[in-house]
Amino acid sequence: MGKILVCNPPFVSRYCRGQRWPARTRGRVMRPPDYLAYCVSVLEQDGWEVEFYDFPAEGWGKDDLRNVTAEANPDVVVIDSSTPSISSDIECAKICKGASGCAVVMVGPHATALPEEVLRTGGNSVDIIARGEYEYTVRDIARSLTGSGGDLSSIEGASYLRDGNYISNRDREFIADLDELPFPAWRHLDIRKYFDGIKLFPFMDIIGSRGCPHSCIYCVYPQVMHGRAIRRRSPESVLAEIEHDLNRWPEIKRGEIFFEDDNFAADKEYTRRLCDEISGAGYGVTWSANCRPNGIDAGTLLKMRKAGCRMLVVGYESGSLKMLDEMKKNLTIEQSVEFTRAAKNAGLSIHGCFMVGMPGETMQTVEETFRMIHQLPIDTVQISAAVPFPGTRFYELCKENNLLYPDQWEEWLGEGEHTDVVKIPDMPKGYIHQRIDSELRRFYFRPQYVIRNVLNVRSFGDFYRKARGAFNLLSYFLQRRAG
Repeated sequence: MGKILVCNPPFVSRYCRGQRWPARTRGRVMRPPDYLAYCVSVLEQDGWEVEFYDFPAEGWGKDDLRNVTAEANPDVVVIDSSTPSISSDIECAKICKGASGCAVVMVGPHATALPEEVLRTGGNSVDIIARGEYEYTVRDIARSLTGSGGDLSSIEGASYLRDGNYISNRDREFIADLDELPFPAWRHLDIRKYFDGIKLFPFMDIIGSRGCPHSCIYCVYPQVMHGRAIRRRSPESVLAEIEHDLNRWPEIKRGEIFFEDDNFAADKEYTRRLCDEISGAGYGVTWSANCRPNGIDAGTLLKMRKAGCRMLVVGYESGSLKMLDEMKKNLTIEQSVEFTRAAKNAGLSIHGCFMVGMPGETMQTVEETFRMIHQLPIDTVQISAAVPFPGTRFYELCKENNLLYPDQWEEWLGEGEHTDVVKIPDMPKGYIHQRIDSELRRFYFRPQYVIRNVLNVRSFGDFYRKARGAFNLLSYFLQRRAG
């Protein structure tokens, strides 16, 4: 076995590649590279020597990448990708190739959606794309490159060029039994480097399932990476990972565990069973999760709270039924209101996620969404300008109707910040982001909101995330004003 370097490559400062809308967020969120950590653990289980680095979390740049690669001198380098950073990601591949002559494998949503374009743009810098759910594809590529003369023809999920011809092997089937995966290789990373203003500090991600059965046209991971069908780990496997994480990082008990599933509570019976197992284990750990505002009954919400759930990150998306239908959300305003009431009655905090700027959006539907934000009793809010990533139906609609502003991938962000991507009729360029900023100031800088948050501090982790989150958001607004 040889040596493999796995990296979340550098881009702009504080760039969060792994989130659903990759950018330098307004709240300066920095999430850990979950799926890369799974890939590392699979490689290590297979006997490889692996070095794993998260360059944005460390604040390292491309000179650091060159130095790390030269010192490690790996046989293979694995590089993550995202749409706004893809030109930089290809440059990072070139840096690694020049520093050690290694084979470069690129993974992630953008490389999966547009593998031939990435390979041809990368020239000789990107050797292979591992499409979709890539843990075992990367493992098999590494075995081939170091043990069988580089024959890639039988490796499912691999795309590459041979004599200028594009070759795309058949798709790899999704991992049927997620319990077979080893736990993510978090030991390579420092959890204190990661921050999210809505989560207690420090936090650790756990992924209990992959896939989502709903047909939302904007969500990139179900459409590009993990499929629509939900695959769940057993409650026993989830509990074993919680215990493993707590043994390695006992400070998590001061913070929380976050379930980074696309839809944590999609199956009521499974959710109730998992909550019973967490309660019975007696870890005393606080946790939070992603969910939809429909499909969860009041009894399940109460059981989640009893098991230690503190907060739900809820994909409301819009206050306009018209826009919910346009995005195929399969949700009504009444369901959102009813869910919110039940969750608050259960004692749960709510982080509401909303988006504006989908095709069909009007100034009226934008205002309906903002009105709903201020009417719902939610605790924190995230408002995003909708971004159509390659591989999604949303992207196809924008291409078909000539609704994209940028001509080049480099134009998808403005110095790392979100910028206009979708053309909305009757709305000038910049309008969506100006209105988002205005509503975020209105929500977070209300005197009663500030006072309530100060009075409701319950722990150091709670104080730290509120103070740092407020500082990050205020810094963003001051930077925007100065710009």
